[in-house]
Amino acid sequence: MQVVQGTVVQGAPVQNNVQQGNVVYGTSAPTGSYVAPNSTHKPPFPPSGSTTLEDKKQPNGFRDVGFSIAFFAHLVVIVILMFTYGGSIVFQNNGGDSTSAALASIVVVCGLFGAGISAFSFGLMMTCATQLVKMALFFSIGMNLAIAVASLLAGQLMMAGLGFLAFVVSICYAFYVWARVPFAAANLNTALSAVRMNMGLTFVAYFFMGVSVVWSLVWTVAAGGAMSAWGQASLFFFLLSFYWTLQVIQNVIHVTSAGTIGTWWFTPSEANSFFSPGLRDSMFRATSYSFGSICFGSLIVAFVKALRQLAHMARDNDECQVLLCLVDCLLGCLEEIIEYFNKWAYVYVGLYGYSYLEAGKNVMQLFQNKGWTTIITDDLVENVLFMVSVGIGLITGLLGYGMALLHKQQLQNAGFDDIGLMGFIIGLLVGFLLSSIVMSVISSAVNTIIVLFAEAPMEFQHTHPELSGEMRAAWRQAWPGECGF
Repeated sequence: MQVVQGTVVQGAPVQNNVQQGNVVYGTSAPTGSYVAPNSTHKPPFPPSGSTTLEDKKQPNGFRDVGFSIAFFAHLVVIVILMFTYGGSIVFQNNGGDSTSAALASIVVVCGLFGAGISAFSFGLMMTCATQLVKMALFFSIGMNLAIAVASLLAGQLMMAGLGFLAFVVSICYAFYVWARVPFAAANLNTALSAVRMNMGLTFVAYFFMGVSVVWSLVWTVAAGGAMSAWGQASLFFFLLSFYWTLQVIQNVIHVTSAGTIGTWWFTPSEANSFFSPGLRDSMFRATSYSFGSICFGSLIVAFVKALRQLAHMARDNDECQVLLCLVDCLLGCLEEIIEYFNKWAYVYVGLYGYSYLEAGKNVMQLFQNKGWTTIITDDLVENVLFMVSVGIGLITGLLGYGMALLHKQQLQNAGFDDIGLMGFIIGLLVGFLLSSIVMSVISSAVNTIIVLFAEAPMEFQHTHPELSGEMRAAWRQAWPGECGF
């Protein structure tokens, strides 16, 4: 038996026992019994002398540097424009101090409640993960039916037809993926366990949400003033700037989460506290060495989003409606393809520090070799996270409704008509936004765990045997013909 020392994922050392033949690659494998979960029945680690996980860990160094330089340069331009043209944006105080205070109190209370109930939802999702995955399928079916019926009642026959078609397709999809529910639930439970051990990830997500709000204000002032002076010719630049920055912020969270979950997978002692060393190291890499890679992929998505927004705006004209609708559809498909690619590429960026294109190529090659291309297209867990976000939004909306009634006098003085509805909408948006941020962290964890389960199942068995056993049992149930253990 050979021993390969020091397998590393972004600085987290792991000891691996590697034996050739029919014996398992990993420390705690039963002799001669385990084969990796993949359709070709290849072991998760190649024999001695070929590539190992240690070889995948990239040396520290800045990747895709040109894109990070371009990103910071564009930020400097936006800040200069804000100070140059910001004086043209005038804010007036109409004596609405009491109204502003009332609105602020609704937002703050709903925000604190939404953040708290989002944290509470971790325990709920871990307790009944399987039931939630099933509920999410029914939720999707019910949403499509509701849209179809509402469109029919409104006289929108084409929209109603599409809604009923989506309703039928969602039913067929539920039948198709029903056997995969246990594995999706096990995957979700593992992700929740990892995030709960590193709750600082949610703090990081909330921090960057604050950065997004500040950026939106700066961008609004700069774009509003500059476009008043320059006209619509600069619109595409400002749209590209807006989407690029938001994409970068979102993907920094994703890469930080992937790196932290990778450390938890291999060396849990380095990722078992609120601000664990694994989290701090992952965030540092995401904002330094891998920042150029994040800017690269984010720029591609932002470019397509900006073009699509221009197409939306052009559709306000009566001319070329069919052509513009077709262009919008094509851009929408292209946007989804790129975002799908980015989702997996940034997992490898966070785990190993690859450049953007290398990460995308390697992670897709991993899934193709394993025969997992069907598995990674399932959206079962994503459906659960969306359903939970909607539920939290609705509950927070009820709180907002009550808060609005408490401040009824102040809000009526400001001219608001339906006070309760306004409070409900504010609470709904605040709750949905905050819960979506937390769920995005869980989504990143789920994607990372899928990659690691395909690539290093035996390390997982060694470090987290109970969770590993749950995922392997669920795998046997979902794909018995593809299971070698």
